[in-house]
Amino acid sequence: MIVRQFISWVRTAPAGERADATRALARAWLVSDLSEDDRAAAEGALLMLLDDPSPLVRQAMAEVFAWSEEAPAAIIRALSTDQPSVALPILEFSPLLVDADLVDIVATGSGEVQCAIARRMQLPISVCAAMAEVGSAAAVLELIENPHAGLLPLSLDRIAERFGHLAAIREALLALEDLPAPTRLLLVGKLSETLAQFVTARAWLTADRAERVVSEACERSTVNIAARSYGDDMRNLLRHLRATGQLTAGLILRALLSGNIELFADALVELSDLPSERVYALVQERRGSGLNALLQRAGLPASTYPAFRAALEARDEMGFAASIGGASRLRRRMVERVLTTCEMNAEVAEPLLILLRRFATESAREEARLFCDELAAEYNDPIYADEAIDADPIDADLIAA
Repeated sequence: MIVRQFISWVRTAPAGERADATRALARAWLVSDLSEDDRAAAEGALLMLLDDPSPLVRQAMAEVFAWSEEAPAAIIRALSTDQPSVALPILEFSPLLVDADLVDIVATGSGEVQCAIARRMQLPISVCAAMAEVGSAAAVLELIENPHAGLLPLSLDRIAERFGHLAAIREALLALEDLPAPTRLLLVGKLSETLAQFVTARAWLTADRAERVVSEACERSTVNIAARSYGDDMRNLLRHLRATGQLTAGLILRALLSGNIELFADALVELSDLPSERVYALVQERRGSGLNALLQRAGLPASTYPAFRAALEARDEMGFAASIGGASRLRRRMVERVLTTCEMNAEVAEPLLILLRRFATESAREEARLFCDELAAEYNDPIYADEAIDADPIDADLIAA
């Protein structure tokens, strides 16, 4: 009887009063001990109110039903496709929306709607994949920052491909502790492309020069990322490099000249399709025809064989890199040793010598920069403050300079 009176009254009541009454009816449907007939009548009235011309009425209903598992499923589905002011609470909180509904709404909804879905608790893999594929930048950022989102490496790669040029999304991805190495490399490439376009547009560098700088920076970053990658992460990185044509002789030689024997050997495993135990054994021997056969099986140019052999010999004499930083930075003594050896070999092609000379210049500049950083750190250390005060005026001027 009360529901019938409500239906009669609601047809002529003002919008604000209708909204308050709808909110009360929805709460009664959830928590009151209604008879079966009254519950059916109440549900019918709520379904009728879905066609109310005022969004205030539908919004009041959405606010009550958003968190409930007992809400009428038909009403939840209708509210989820309403205008954003009505649908947002349902999309963000309702436990009754199934994956297929959410995927469809992501594909057709506005950025505001996508953001609401991206904030959901326990966001399933399928919805995350749809968001990574068609979501707006704002929605994707919400997705990355949602600790309950089921983001697979494939989705992370897609996000990096679509929005890696945007600083906010790039920083959010890099802040993820378990971000796969291939995705990190994709972000490096996107950043490099963005910077190259910027300096070229400003006419600070020519297009060719910018492309070379970007290529060298990407190679350095690749070795740096590889130095922090292990097991499956390393293997996935190498597969990505091979699939994108980045696993070149130059990159592998850079890794070896940085003292990163693991990246060098794992790259040969990937390219040669030989067991890792066999590859590591041949690398350790490095004498006779075994190493040349391995490099040939990996598809590396024959002109680079002397450089790889000389680098392995120099590495054995100088030892392994002592730290992660040491395994990602060209080692000057090793580079100069390999360059000298190759310059005395008439069979070495000129392009390889040019590459080694660039490596030598890069390693010398890096060593000088690190040396200056250490000097500056020592000067700022309180231990050396008294020495600076007691220094002769000329020495003090030099120190200050």
